[in-house]
Amino acid sequence: MGVIKLKNEIINDEYTEYVFDNFDIQNREATNVEIPMNFADCRTFEWNIGVIYGGSGTGKTTLLKQFGQITKSNFDGKKALISNFDWLDPKSATFLLTAMGLGSVPTWLRPFHTLSNGEQYRAELAYKVAKAKEGDCVLIDEYTSVVDRDVAKSMSNALQKYIRRENKKIILASCHFDIMEWLNPDWTYSPTIGRVERHACLRRTRPDINVQIFRCRYETWKLFKQHHYLTEELNKCAETFLVEMNGQYIGFFGILPFPGVGDPKTRRLSRMVILPDFQGLGIGTKVFNYLCSLYMAEGHQMYVRTVSPGLGKFMEKNENWEATSSNGKIPGADTSGRKLMLRPGYSYKYIGETSTDDTSIIRMNASAWKDVAQNQVSLF
Repeated sequence: MGVIKLKNEIINDEYTEYVFDNFDIQNREATNVEIPMNFADCRTFEWNIGVIYGGSGTGKTTLLKQFGQITKSNFDGKKALISNFDWLDPKSATFLLTAMGLGSVPTWLRPFHTLSNGEQYRAELAYKVAKAKEGDCVLIDEYTSVVDRDVAKSMSNALQKYIRRENKKIILASCHFDIMEWLNPDWTYSPTIGRVERHACLRRTRPDINVQIFRCRYETWKLFKQHHYLTEELNKCAETFLVEMNGQYIGFFGILPFPGVGDPKTRRLSRMVILPDFQGLGIGTKVFNYLCSLYMAEGHQMYVRTVSPGLGKFMEKNENWEATSSNGKIPGADTSGRKLMLRPGYSYKYIGETSTDDTSIIRMNASAWKDVAQNQVSLF
């Protein structure tokens, strides 16, 4: 085992003399710190994610620097967030931000300094990960130290999925242990223990996530509309749903009649919003699939038409959805007079299971706030 020795000379003055006189300080010339270092085992197996953990002052940052230089992000405050990723093509930049759990399109168009703490942290992660050259190890110090713990969990889940899918390497230094089950690191290291602990057998499943789904009034949309990539207007015929987790309102769904396919009982997704701090956990798509299964139980057919790359890619890969004849085509004329986006969209039909749960939130005509009907769902 190696040891990193840090020595700093003490410049004596009246303040240090006060400390010397009142406390049992043996060495009045310098402070000495020894940090155990033993990373040899990391070279004996393949890995993607490592975590150096411990309390403040245990040497995490010093150990992290043994793997290379800790880079800093550099955002131009005059540019939109997405424009700061100008070494990537625009499409790659959008997929990167979405993959890192920063999928709110309006957020991409805001300057970095206007974002929330959670959004800024995700943007910095995306920047550092994308800037890393092939073969480099991304180093992140003080991981999740400045964000809410719910944000830390959703961010960790999004990060680990991206790192493993792209087969990159990342080492994170953190004083928080609650992120471990969301990161599922391949190895961890604590200066207190002084050895690499391998987690090859760690289960690759996430902890349970429980949400409640409520039928809500149309006016609830105002809490979420700024985070949607389309117009802030929502058709007043929409059947609207609110998603709550741990006492916080985190998501909104708007479902509209879809008479264009010839069946009055058909429905389509009009709006789906998960607040930025909770993106990256798969909550939006899980809840939507669940809502579709409830609608199916009431005899409805469910469709999605979207130009969102993230949602479209999910539909392509998910066995609960099949492409319709309109998939990949540019939308036709709209009799409402709205200006349409002239690019191919995604069009899918739900073919998944029919729920056996209570369907009262689908049948009712909601006119109350949220305490009218609810379905509690264990997502994972």
